[in-house]
Amino acid sequence: MKNKTSFLPQEREARPSRCPDNSAFKQQKLPAWKPQLSIATVLSSFFLTGVFCLSVGVCLIISANSVKEIQIDYSDKCSDCSKLRENSSNWNKECHCSVNFMLKEDMLGDVFMYYGLQNFYQNHRRYVISRSDAQLLGRNVNVQKSYCAPFTTYRNGTPMAPCGAIANSMFNDTIDVFYNVNSSVTQVPLLKTGNSWWTDKNVKFRNPRSYNLSSAFTGTARPPYWQKPVYLLDEEDERNNGYVNDDFIIWMRVSAFATFRNLYRRVRRIRHFADGLPAGNYTFHISYNFPVTKFKGRKYVILSTVVWSGGSNPFLGIAYVVSGTAATLTGFVITAIQLKLRKKKTYFQK
Repeated sequence: MKNKTSFLPQEREARPSRCPDNSAFKQQKLPAWKPQLSIATVLSSFFLTGVFCLSVGVCLIISANSVKEIQIDYSDKCSDCSKLRENSSNWNKECHCSVNFMLKEDMLGDVFMYYGLQNFYQNHRRYVISRSDAQLLGRNVNVQKSYCAPFTTYRNGTPMAPCGAIANSMFNDTIDVFYNVNSSVTQVPLLKTGNSWWTDKNVKFRNPRSYNLSSAFTGTARPPYWQKPVYLLDEEDERNNGYVNDDFIIWMRVSAFATFRNLYRRVRRIRHFADGLPAGNYTFHISYNFPVTKFKGRKYVILSTVVWSGGSNPFLGIAYVVSGTAATLTGFVITAIQLKLRKKKTYFQK
């Protein structure tokens, strides 16, 4: 036993040390600034933060309230078309309806048209991943190995382009606006392009390379719920077809909430509409294609202006006001505690 234990100190000395080097960096001895928080510094920080957040919040709320917006629910007004679309066998039958509305005030500046959906849940995991990003980049991929199932191929093996549940459920109502003035009807010019993000249009979505867009999609078929193939989404503008179609790109950016709106068109500011939409009577002419009765949904058309802070959503302004109020109240609570402790300290010193 003595022979065995006599070698232990030597073995310990032979082992490499696990201690860090004796340097300022590894021993954490570098010079550092350590703030000394006084009561004046803490209170000024809370009060300045509260004043800043309250000021920004009030400005954002006032700005959001200055947005002019009108929302039209056409779910019930197009009930005949809705009943027709309940039967999926009527997918190739056209159905049109009209909705009249009035603008009481001029909508000056840039006017944006949105379509809104209610009770349409896009945040389900299987729905969100049901797409092929490689296919949307114009690559030749095997969609059966993607997450697009069950919207990958038809029974005869023809692949779908684009594949997936998101693309298959794309909103496909066609909405036109007409201005009724002095017994005459003028169609409001609308812009179809320039509505999507630049990164989506130029980075995330690309068409397959080919001398002709229709030949690029040879051997593929449209999704089951579509009425047109992907290369004919916009028959008036060839550059707005295929995977780079603005309506398709906007739809593929799924929403986190069941009630949402997507940008559909922008009013082109020419002739009677150079300054925006004048007050008066208008009519929506709708080609009804998107069924919502099966999931108890609603459909809207929204016309809205924008301001420097965005649309008419006051959430950001309310969040700033709540944060500013909380910071200010915290400052007052700390002040009261400090005054109470100072008074008690003075009493004991006497």
